[in-house]
Amino acid sequence: MRAAVANGADAVYFGMPRFNARMRAENFGADDLPKVVAFLHAHGVKAYVALNVLIFTSELPDAVEELRQLNDAGVDAVIIQDVGLAEIARRMFPGLRVHASTQMTVTSPEGVRFAEELGAKQVVLSRELSLRELAKFESDVPLEVFVHGALCVAYSGQCLTSESLGQRSANRGECAQACRMPYQVVVDGIVRDLGDKRYLLSPQDLAAVREIPELIRLGVKSFKIEGRLKTPEYVAAVTSVYRKAIDAVLEGENAEPSADDWYRMEMTFSRGLFSGWMHGVNHQQLVRADYGKKRGPYAGRVSRVGRNFVEIDSELALKPGDGIVFEHAADTNDEQGGRIYEVRNGQYYFRHGALNFSRLSPGTRVWKTDDPSLEAELRATFKSRIEPRSTGKTPLNLRITGAPGQSLEVTATEGNSAIVLRSGMPLQESRKVALGEEQLRDIFGRLNDTPYALGEVVVDFSAPVFLPSSELNRLKAAIVQQLEAADRANREPSGVTLEQVLSDIPPASKIEAVPSLAVLCRDMAQIEAALEDGVRTIYVDFEDIRRYKDAVAAAPGAEIFLATPRIQKAGEEGFFKLIEKAGPTGVLIRNVGAIAHFRDSSLRKVGDFSLNVANPLSAAVFKRHGLERVTISYDLAISQVLALLRSAPPEWFELTLHQHMPMFHMEHCVFAAFLSKGSSFLDCGRPCEKHRVHLRDRVGIEHPLRADVGCRNTLFNATPQTGAAHYAELRAAGLARFRIELLEESPAETRRVLAAYRELLEGRATGAELWRELKAQSQLGVTSGTLSNARSHL
Repeated sequence: MRAAVANGADAVYFGMPRFNARMRAENFGADDLPKVVAFLHAHGVKAYVALNVLIFTSELPDAVEELRQLNDAGVDAVIIQDVGLAEIARRMFPGLRVHASTQMTVTSPEGVRFAEELGAKQVVLSRELSLRELAKFESDVPLEVFVHGALCVAYSGQCLTSESLGQRSANRGECAQACRMPYQVVVDGIVRDLGDKRYLLSPQDLAAVREIPELIRLGVKSFKIEGRLKTPEYVAAVTSVYRKAIDAVLEGENAEPSADDWYRMEMTFSRGLFSGWMHGVNHQQLVRADYGKKRGPYAGRVSRVGRNFVEIDSELALKPGDGIVFEHAADTNDEQGGRIYEVRNGQYYFRHGALNFSRLSPGTRVWKTDDPSLEAELRATFKSRIEPRSTGKTPLNLRITGAPGQSLEVTATEGNSAIVLRSGMPLQESRKVALGEEQLRDIFGRLNDTPYALGEVVVDFSAPVFLPSSELNRLKAAIVQQLEAADRANREPSGVTLEQVLSDIPPASKIEAVPSLAVLCRDMAQIEAALEDGVRTIYVDFEDIRRYKDAVAAAPGAEIFLATPRIQKAGEEGFFKLIEKAGPTGVLIRNVGAIAHFRDSSLRKVGDFSLNVANPLSAAVFKRHGLERVTISYDLAISQVLALLRSAPPEWFELTLHQHMPMFHMEHCVFAAFLSKGSSFLDCGRPCEKHRVHLRDRVGIEHPLRADVGCRNTLFNATPQTGAAHYAELRAAGLARFRIELLEESPAETRRVLAAYRELLEGRATGAELWRELKAQSQLGVTSGTLSNARSHL
C-alpha cells in the first residue's frame, strides 16, 4: 500500500480477511481498516475494498456486517461481484459507492447498463476487450480497465477449473492456477508434438502502458494494476511507470515508455510482457507456451561454458549480485540459476557449488531474475516518509470576511456542501502587520493529514485586521471536523435491515411438483436420442448457432431453449437475433448482455449457471429482470444448495444433476494457437471444424476442448460428475427441475445416461444405484464433483 501511494496511485484496492478474490494474499484486518483509510485519505488516495466473490446464503449476515464496517470506516468504494450483495449495498448503505467487479463478466455496453441498474457507480470491464471494442462503449458510468499484471486465460467470473478439479473456487478467491500447468494437445487421439511448448494456457503478463494515450482518448477513467500477491518493489516500479505515462498524456507530452521503464516492469515481475487483447486476438503471441512462471527480462544466450564459469552474449547489463536463471526447456521446474558472484574478463562466476556446469551448453537462453540495486532504489521510494499529494484530495474553497470588532467568518465549500464558522474572538484592528491572503493560505493550507487540499481562497476585510494564529488553526481544525462529520452523516445506513430486504422474496414452499428432466444437447444425434427417450425439454448448445433452426424444426412437440454464447461483446447482438429467428420456445441466458437484449421478447427466459446465482437475492435480481428460473451456481456444495432452496421458492431454480464441468472459458483459442499459424479466425484455417481435440493434463487425463460461435474455447472436465447421491435431499427441499448436460456422448451413450436418470426421477432407483451404474458405463468413472461437502470454505 505504501509503495502504491508513494509512486503515484490515485486509489488502492485491497481485501479484508473474508470475501475477496485473493484469499492467499496477506489481507488487511478489521483493526487495520481505520488507519489504512486514514493514511490513504491523508495522502489524497482513495480506498477501494474488494468484496469480489460470490456470497452463499448463510454468509449474507456476515457480508452485511462487513459492508457496515467499510461504510463506517469511510472507504470510497467496494468492488463487488455478487449481484445480490450489490442489491444489499444499494438498499442498506446508499452512501457507499459500488463498483462492478471484473468478476461480474461485463463485456458489452448492455452489461454496463445492467451493472448501472444494480447501482454500480463504476464498472471494471473484462480484460479481453480490445481498443476497437472499447470504442463502442458509450456510458455515463465511469469505465475501468486492467492495464498491467497477470492475465487470467479464462474470463473472470467464468473459470470453474479450480472448483472442478479441486473444489477450490476461483469465484471464492481460491484459484489454484491450473492455467500455469503444462498440457499436451491430443488431436484425433494422437499427441501432437509441439516441441518445448507445454504451457498452453499460460498467457504472458499484460502491459498496456503504450496504449494509455488511446485508452484516455476513448474515455476510460480508471486504469487498474494487479498488485496483490506481488512484492512492494513490483508495485512501486509498475505504478510509477503508469503514473508517468498518464501525466504525460494529460500534459500533452510524449507518453512512450523508456527502455528503463520497460526494464523496471520486467525485472520486478513478468512472464513476458504483452499488450494482451488490447489490439484484438493474437493467438500466436498471447501465450508463449514455453514457460508458465516468472522470468524477468531476457538477458541473452550462453556462448561458452568453462569449468567454473560461463560466458554470455548478454543483451542486458549483468553485475555481481544479480540473479539469473538458465533455461531448461524440457522441464522448467528443473532449471538452474543463481546469483552472480564475480565478473572477470567477460566471464561470470557463481558461488561454489551453485551450478552444475556440465548441464549447461552454448545456446542456452538466460533470464535476469533479480536486480538488488534496482530493488534498493525502489524500496527507497516508500520506506521513508511519504509526502502527501494534493492531487486526489478533495478541493476546499474558502471565503474569509470580517471587520474590526467582529468575528472572522469563514465559508468553506466542498463540492455541493458549504459550512460557515466564526472565530471565538473578535478581529482586532491592525496597527502593524495585517492578515492577508498569503498568511491565511499558509495556515489554512496545512491540511497534510486530512482528505482535503486548499483550493480557491477569497479574502474580503473592510479594514486591516489581526487575529492570533492559534485561533486561525482552531478554525481550520473545526472546518475539517465538521466536513468529516458531514461525510459520515452522508454515509448513514438507510435503516433498512437484511430481514427487510429478504422479506421481498416470497417464502420457500414445499410444492409437490412432479420432477422434470431437461437435457442439454450439443449435436443433432443427441437431440434425436433424447426425443426418442421421451424428453420434453431440450436445451441446445451448438458451436454453429446457424444450425439452431434445424434443432427447432427437429422437435416440433418439445420445449426447445437455445443457449446464448457465454460471452457477448459489443457488435455481437447478431447471435441473439439468430436465436430469435430460429423460433424456439425460449432462450438459455448465459450473460447479462442477453438479459438486456431479450428483456421485451416473448420468448421464455431461463438463466444459466454462468450468471453465478449463489444466494436468494441474486436469484431475485434476475427474476426481476424477467427470468422465469435460474440455474444454481456450480460453486455451491449440497449444504449451500439446500440453504438456498430454504430461502426462496424452489420453483425459481434448476440444478444440473449430471455434466462434464466447463472449466476454462477463454478468448484464447488453442486450436488457432497450436494447430495453425494464424493469429485469428481470419487466417487460422478453422482447425476446430476438422479435428476433435483434447488437452492432456499432468496426470494423463484428456479433457475435451470445444470452440463456440465466437471462437471462444471451453475446456471441459473429462470426468462427468453427478449429484445423484443428493437427489432425495433436493426433492425433499422442493426442487423439481433437474438437468443433464451431454458433451461427446453418442446416441447409445445418451440413451443409457437418460434411462439411468429416468429411473432415479421415477423412484425406481436410488442415487447410490445410479452411481454404480454410471461408473460401470464410463471409462473414466464419475465423481460427486462440486456438490460434495468435502471442500474448503472461506
